[in-house]
Amino acid sequence: MRALIVDDEKHVRDAIRLLVDWDKHGIDEVLEAEDGIKAAEIVIESSPQIIMTDMRMPGQDGAQLLKWLHTNAPDSKVIVISGYDNFELVRHTIRYGGMDYILKPVEAEAVNEAIARAVTTWRSQEEERQRRFKQSIEMNQMKPLYHDKLLSELIMEDSAKDSVLTQLQAEFPYLKLAQSVTVAVMSTHQLDDAIVRKYEYNRELLFFTLINICNDFLKKQGKGIAFRHLERLDEIVILYWDDQDALNTALRNINEGITITLHRRMHFGVGSLHVFPNKAAASYHEARQSLWHRNLLHGDSYIHRDIRTETAQFKPLRLKAYQEKFRLAALSGSLDQMSSVLDEWMAQAKQLDFLTPEQLDQWNTEWDWLLEQWIEDGPLENEPEHESIIHSELTGWLPLGEDGLLSFPKWKEQWTKRLQAAGKMLTNVHGKENHVIFDIARYVERNYHEDISLQDIASRFYLSREYISRKFKQQFGVTLSDYLGNIRIEKAKVLLLNPQLRISQIAEMVGYQDEKYFSKVFKKIEGITPNDFRKQSHSLTQE
Repeated sequence: MRALIVDDEKHVRDAIRLLVDWDKHGIDEVLEAEDGIKAAEIVIESSPQIIMTDMRMPGQDGAQLLKWLHTNAPDSKVIVISGYDNFELVRHTIRYGGMDYILKPVEAEAVNEAIARAVTTWRSQEEERQRRFKQSIEMNQMKPLYHDKLLSELIMEDSAKDSVLTQLQAEFPYLKLAQSVTVAVMSTHQLDDAIVRKYEYNRELLFFTLINICNDFLKKQGKGIAFRHLERLDEIVILYWDDQDALNTALRNINEGITITLHRRMHFGVGSLHVFPNKAAASYHEARQSLWHRNLLHGDSYIHRDIRTETAQFKPLRLKAYQEKFRLAALSGSLDQMSSVLDEWMAQAKQLDFLTPEQLDQWNTEWDWLLEQWIEDGPLENEPEHESIIHSELTGWLPLGEDGLLSFPKWKEQWTKRLQAAGKMLTNVHGKENHVIFDIARYVERNYHEDISLQDIASRFYLSREYISRKFKQQFGVTLSDYLGNIRIEKAKVLLLNPQLRISQIAEMVGYQDEKYFSKVFKKIEGITPNDFRKQSHSLTQE
């Protein structure tokens, strides 16, 4: 949870920082602004849940900020901290949704009580917002999910199955008239970390927003459809038929809509025109290659087509050539040493004419391999039984700027954290209470209802996929996948006792988007289908 302190006097901001027990209230990030104008910028960028503001400030004062927040950030909880005991200011605070009005000098007990009330209220309202959002999704998601499944199958097959095509044409009658198709692809993995952070607690909302923007423009033309690729969950795919020349205009219009909503532009990879439906997969693979082979070092276009000729001459750097320098820098624990090695490595990258998202991804994979080797052949006589890894929410994302190009400062920051984490692990400085495998288990138990992949966990905990798989099996006697499946099925068994919940709803609530797959996993673990389990449980309660 984030908080924002708004006051033109720095000593007041410093005092509030010292007086508030942030950890107790579950606030892990505290931002500051010296006036209402700067505060509005921070609210747009970071969406703090709790805002504390002075009333009398130069530029935009607290009264104006309250009015702006009432319209632009209505879910935030605002506490006014003012030196003026003025009825009009208090009335203005109440009118525009302020929760408390505290007079200076600030007392620790008063401000902590106010923040506790604000946090409790926000969490309660957030639960209600999430409940309503899920209800809305339940009502509107089942059919789009079915569409996504059919369309995902269409672009993954070398030749479209007649059954898939028949079902698609039943859902979209205008597809019967389509003779050819061009595919465009965008990926949320190619967004900058600021957007990722903004949607870190609700990634589904990001996809919902992007797909709706795309389809709003495509429906007006009647020539295309956007959907989420269920085999590659970071991707949104656009099928655009017949008129390839108009696709560029459509993508530019879509990007304008995304810019208005997210204040970002998306990069699109575009395939060539192919016969529909049998060659839709070919256009998709070309589009994906164009997106992941685009140049991250320079370029002003957001639409990328067939760049294989340019990348054919590209000879990438190998991370392995720097492995010993990286290992020694990690073991040194010295930020200066890490910075020096990374500067040397990145200086080589800066000299390249071409650097692609795919190459960054390959270096991440190489890092996994190097880390695994260091663990196996580390400086300790025996393999460490306890490791503590620096935690970051953003390590699975490419270090890109708002323009979608490589940000060297972000890239260096990402790798500095990796080296720090590796150094802590290799020197085995923490005990069992910080055992990373137990941390991973706790993370799975808390987030079982989300999309969780081994790669997500590897990125989050700075460990290789192979190491996590091996150590998890050693510690718990089951694979990470089976551990997650068992948790989900145990939760599902409880939910199945409620006859008002549909099985499709329960599947989604425990982390399965596909009801059939949920039923398959349930039967594998329990020996019966969810429906049979529900019937048996009902019979037992009647006896």
